[in-house]
Amino acid sequence: MTKLLAIESSCDETACAVVEDGCRILSNIVSSQINVHTLYGGVVPEVASRIHVENISAVIREAVEKAGTTMDEIDAIAYTQGPGLIGSLHVGVQAAKTLAWQFHKPLIPVHHLTGHIYANRFVSELEFPMMALVVSGGHTELVWMKNDWDFQVVGTTWDDAIGEAYDKVARVLGLGYPGGPIMDKMAKEGKPHYKLPVPKTASPFDFSFSGLKTAVLQLVEREKRAGNEVDPADVAYAFQETALNSMVSKTVSAVKEYKPKMIVLAGGVAANSRLRQLMQEKMQEVPEVKLIIPPMYCCTDNAAMIGAAGYVAYQHGCFGDLEAAADPSLEMPGEKY
Repeated sequence: MTKLLAIESSCDETACAVVEDGCRILSNIVSSQINVHTLYGGVVPEVASRIHVENISAVIREAVEKAGTTMDEIDAIAYTQGPGLIGSLHVGVQAAKTLAWQFHKPLIPVHHLTGHIYANRFVSELEFPMMALVVSGGHTELVWMKNDWDFQVVGTTWDDAIGEAYDKVARVLGLGYPGGPIMDKMAKEGKPHYKLPVPKTASPFDFSFSGLKTAVLQLVEREKRAGNEVDPADVAYAFQETALNSMVSKTVSAVKEYKPKMIVLAGGVAANSRLRQLMQEKMQEVPEVKLIIPPMYCCTDNAAMIGAAGYVAYQHGCFGDLEAAADPSLEMPGEKY
């Protein structure tokens, strides 16, 4: 058995986990800063990094104690090297390197998005070739994996990520932060009242949400000029249905072309109830392909997912050293888009 200590600090969660063989969680501690950043309407990088500094030692200590283990029993230390906020990443990277130096453990640098993808190992063994739809506040990507630890980005966003678009539309509607969960809940109460343009891209598997966000802003301003009361629930419904149907349709088209054995959802927006429902409905068009949806606790940032990806990297001999630095623009390993 291989036991990894994993650290995640790419944005505003300070997290540490102990994971065994990449699929058994012994502990998974997350210290969230959401109450602080809600006051500012979004994550403030400098504030986030300072809170990481305050929390990181206690979170690591709690993860080790809750796992019922010791650092001597840990085989390696996995950590998020990037992408993310440079200050936040730096805290986690320095903590990982300090532990590796002090306890003479190998280091495993992990790309944040591979963590989201491999979080699905907590649900099922992954089968390859595989397609992953990675959706979060900073990323919207279709990742093709011919084999284990082999990544090719075949679709990406031209502008806003889907989670970023949710936050911006929520801000237009005065709904607060984070926008995704609020919009998802409000859309359930909405009606098909407003119509928004379907996003278009030149590439069949790429995404675009900036124009849709602008269309919402224009819709709200137009209604106000006409003296009409804007129904936020109906706007949330229109935005969510347009954005998610477009994204899911492109994903299913990619599945039909690439013919994977399995498709997985990954990232914070994978917690969206309507996205989960739409994927289950649309994937009935290709019943031979297995759909895996991650557990809710593994959609948002956490360290267990870094442990899951770190275990595969460990098996492939992908080790780092004490010279490695945080990389806010880190590219996914493997073939590039």
